[in-house]
Amino acid sequence: MPKLYFRLAVLLLLMTSCASSKKAKFDDYIFKTKSEKQAYINSYDKALKLWNIPYTEENITTTYGTAHVIMAGPKNGKDLVLLHGMDASSTMWYPNIKPLAKNHRIYAIDFMMEPGKSTLSSKSLSSEDIVILYNEIFDHYKLKKFDIAGASRGGWIATLLATQKGNSIDKIVLLSPAQTFKFIDKVGKTTSALMLKLFPSEKKFGKTLNTFSTHSEKISPVYKRQFYLANKYAKSNSSMLKMHPFSDDELKSINNPVLVLIGDHDVINSEESLERANKYLIKGKTQTIKDAGHFLSIDQSKIVNDAMINFLE
Repeated sequence: MPKLYFRLAVLLLLMTSCASSKKAKFDDYIFKTKSEKQAYINSYDKALKLWNIPYTEENITTTYGTAHVIMAGPKNGKDLVLLHGMDASSTMWYPNIKPLAKNHRIYAIDFMMEPGKSTLSSKSLSSEDIVILYNEIFDHYKLKKFDIAGASRGGWIATLLATQKGNSIDKIVLLSPAQTFKFIDKVGKTTSALMLKLFPSEKKFGKTLNTFSTHSEKISPVYKRQFYLANKYAKSNSSMLKMHPFSDDELKSINNPVLVLIGDHDVINSEESLERANKYLIKGKTQTIKDAGHFLSIDQSKIVNDAMINFLE
């Protein structure tokens, strides 16, 4: 493990140990007070309206808690599962949802160990637990031969699911997947995000957005508010430390068609990520998105949307 990544891990551990002093029953992403959580939920509801298409929300019971799922698109369309990035929640898909939902039945799932509307009622989830959790959701909706798109941490989860034998996934889109092909590329530049977690402020939040995005001015103020409250009130959990890049054999075990999209200014991935994807994904296809950072689905939404649609359809 590179030295900088080790320092990041230590800092995260220190951060989460401080957060755990709240006497959390499970993980340490939870809100301290009901008013903080309500403020966040209100911002979530406002951001979800940015989808600007008809949608329904549903909570389903799983082994590990309540999973919140947002559904949109034609019921007879091909099923497409959306897995969001860290602390971003399913509202993050607002620049992409309209073209994706044109011919697909969308199932956007809030990750249980992050701010959102899903609620974890058990211990912190292991990789094995995550696989069981999502398969329970897929079984609930009777999803077979469905497509899946994951951003950042969601991309790591999508890859984890694809490595499981007998999975029901068809095509996969990975948007700058975190910790999937390699450890964080530019750890030094990501410290602004860690500082934001430890000492949240509007100034640090702005700096973090500029680090992860080449066009932060494109981010809706409504969504920015939700994303900021996720960082201010809800402490990120330590599960990032459990996210290790997949081995050569694990990647080679994925027989699905996979599209990997990475921004040319991404601080999480680099050319090395694309090289491993091209080398070990049997049916892999990669594309570098110009003038885009880690938040490429916002930085260059039109280009990313076209690439996803062309691949999926």
